[in-house]
Amino acid sequence: MMKPLFAAALASVVGLFAAQPLTAAEGDADSQVEVAGLPSSAVKVREHRLDNGLKILVKRDDRAPIVTSQVWYKVGSSYEHGGITGVSHALEHMMFKGTERLEPGQFSRIIAENGGDENAFTGRDYTAYFQTLAADRLEVAFELEADRMRNLALPADEFAKEIEVVKEERRLRTDDDPEALVFEQFNATAYAASPYRHPIIGWQSDLDVMDVETLRDWYRMWYAPNNATLVVVGDVEPTEVFALAETHFGPLDAGPALQPRPRAEPEQRGEKRLLVAAPAKEPYLLMGWKTPALIDAEQTWEPYALEMLVSVLDAGSSSRFSRELIRGDRLAASVSASYNAFNRLSGMLLIDATPAKGVSVEALEEAILAQLERLKSELVSEQELTRIRTQLIANKVYERDSVFYQALLLGQLETVGLGWELVDALVERLSAVTPEQIQTVAQRYLTTERQTVALLVPQPLEASDGSAATAMIGSNDDVR
Repeated sequence: MMKPLFAAALASVVGLFAAQPLTAAEGDADSQVEVAGLPSSAVKVREHRLDNGLKILVKRDDRAPIVTSQVWYKVGSSYEHGGITGVSHALEHMMFKGTERLEPGQFSRIIAENGGDENAFTGRDYTAYFQTLAADRLEVAFELEADRMRNLALPADEFAKEIEVVKEERRLRTDDDPEALVFEQFNATAYAASPYRHPIIGWQSDLDVMDVETLRDWYRMWYAPNNATLVVVGDVEPTEVFALAETHFGPLDAGPALQPRPRAEPEQRGEKRLLVAAPAKEPYLLMGWKTPALIDAEQTWEPYALEMLVSVLDAGSSSRFSRELIRGDRLAASVSASYNAFNRLSGMLLIDATPAKGVSVEALEEAILAQLERLKSELVSEQELTRIRTQLIANKVYERDSVFYQALLLGQLETVGLGWELVDALVERLSAVTPEQIQTVAQRYLTTERQTVALLVPQPLEASDGSAATAMIGSNDDVR
């Protein structure tokens, strides 16, 4: 489950560092892209594909004798349907509970014994597993990941225990977190057909009836080399990595060639509003507008213009939200904006806010809408755009300090279907955005017809029974 502020952070991981392909030729078995002005040894990406379909991306960065290895599967909560929501996340938990060769927990113990760390995460469009180790221990990670890619044990007794862990995670991170609860209800209301309406962790009713056979079927369907990308960044030689991958992943059989069924979101034809009553100290406002992703935008520049629009509103202490709503008029205790053009499906531009003490939510909402109207009626100054471009270039440079982060960008872009080549063209594409384009996307997409608004109505904390009441205003959609 992603609450709004975390969703914004995750969006920035891809959203601030993606663009159109530069030079990689289609169909090349091995290709590379370079960024002008950065050391060539740090920026080349080599690509290779095994006969069983596993794609391998390797980026050499020899500034430290470490390596990060990540396996990305093209499956997440947006691949699920009603009745099995949360299965991708539950399977992620079970990937650490043993294979035909390893006992439960042994995977993590082996990585720790080799001085590394490891973890995993499930998103809407992917599930990823990663290890960071000394560069000479890369083969340890490969051997372990190849083993659990096709030989997971999924013991029923371990599942019975782990599903209770998942349920407790849901209670802590969603049911007992009022902002996360609002975000979950917001998505269920805003989206009519898109699978983004389902929480990543799953609906409680689906978790209650989930069984290990459901996970086993899901694992057999999606966990295969031809549905995965292996990303390696660090002090390694690409040809040696490809040889290691052939040794450990090459013998694995490919799975069925699967494509998720299209579940397009119908056009929204009016504003949706909902109230969420939950134990909380402060009210909370969440607003969203349906927007295209890069993968389906009618005009390829529009997602970049939306990225720049969000940066005008919320990109540091000098941005409009911080300068005018927090420090200036003192209407907001916090306010943030987020947009991710680099999803598998169309999503939303989000704004979430908490009013300052003594300020009503209605006054804060009115002030936020006034900021959006200003974007529609006035062109953003070149001075503002210059500041944002400078920040983006700085972020691009700092991103290269982390081998994990470099791998994360490559894996995300490749897995959602945009291609890893997008990483190195961001600055050029965003720098080309004009004030007129920002104004155009504001006028086209930030409209009442595309808007959904959720409001947290605080209830006395002592009255908490672990549940929340939801009331609908101006919408016929059910909240589930």
